Amino acid sequence: MIPSPDDLAPGDRAAAALDTAGFEIHRIRRIQEPLFETGYAALWEEFGARGEMERRATLEARFGSGPRFLYEMAVVLSRGRLAAVRDHTAVAMDGAVVVHLSHNLVLPEWRRTGLAGWMRALPVHTGRRCAEANGLPPGAPLVLVAEMEFFDPLQPATGLRLKAYEKAGFKKVDPRAFAYHQPDFRAPEQIDATGGAKPLPFQLVLRRLGREGESTINGKELRTVASALRDLYAEQLRPADMAHPALSLERCPGDSVPVALLAPTQGMPD
Repeated sequence: MIPSPDDLAPGDRAAAALDTAGFEIHRIRRIQEPLFETGYAALWEEFGARGEMERRATLEARFGSGPRFLYEMAVVLSRGRLAAVRDHTAVAMDGAVVVHLSHNLVLPEWRRTGLAGWMRALPVHTGRRCAEANGLPPGAPLVLVAEMEFFDPLQPATGLRLKAYEKAGFKKVDPRAFAYHQPDFRAPEQIDATGGAKPLPFQLVLRRLGREGESTINGKELRTVASALRDLYAEQLRPADMAHPALSLERCPGDSVPVALLAPTQGMPD
C-alpha cells in the first residue's frame, strides 16, 4: 500500500512528485515471509557491524507481540530489485501511539529521488493500525521517533542522516536535557563476556503529526515516548540488561518541564 501524500513529512512533500507506479511495497509481518531475509540481510549489512541491529530471534518475538506492539518491515522493490527497506514498531502508550523508526535504508541508486520521503511516511499507516487495534479514537496523538547517532566525523553517514531528517521536518530532543541511551543489542553471551550491558548514547529525533512546528515538548510527553521505547525493548531483552542506570526513566525531566526541540544538526560543525 502506497502512503497518502498527506502522510509525508512537511519537508518531504516534494516526494509526492515521484512516480510510484513501478514500486512494489511488501509489508512483512512474519519472519517466515520470503522477503524477510532479503530485508534483514540488507539492514544487517548496514547496521549490524555497529551493534545497531537486533538479532533475528529478537525480531521474530517482536512480530508476535501485538496488538499493543505492531512490528513491521517494509521491503520496496523496483522491477524485482531491492530499492529500499525499513522496519518500525508502533506502540500504544498512554492514549497515544509512538512509532519507533528502527532502521531505514535506501539503496544508492534511489537516493535523492524522493523515495526516502515515502519511506519516512510508511510508518504512519502502521501507527494508525495500532491505534485502531487498541481501541484508540481517530486522531489519537501519533509520534514518530528515531534513535539517531551523534555526529561522528569519521562516519560521514551520521551527518547525512541527521541532515535528511532535519530537511524532512523532524526535530531532536535537546540531549542536554535528556541523555537518552539505546539498550545493548548484542547476544547475551557477548554481553556477559564483556562485563555487562553497554547501552549506546543516541539522540531522539521526533515528528509529532500535526504538531511539527512546535519547538518544545514537555516532560510528560517525553516520558511517554521514552516509556514506549523501553517497554518495546523490555519485551525481548533480559531484565538485568534493561536495569542499566543509563536506561532509567528517572533521567527524564518532570512532567511540566519544557524541553527544547532542536534542529537535528544542531551542534554539528558547519
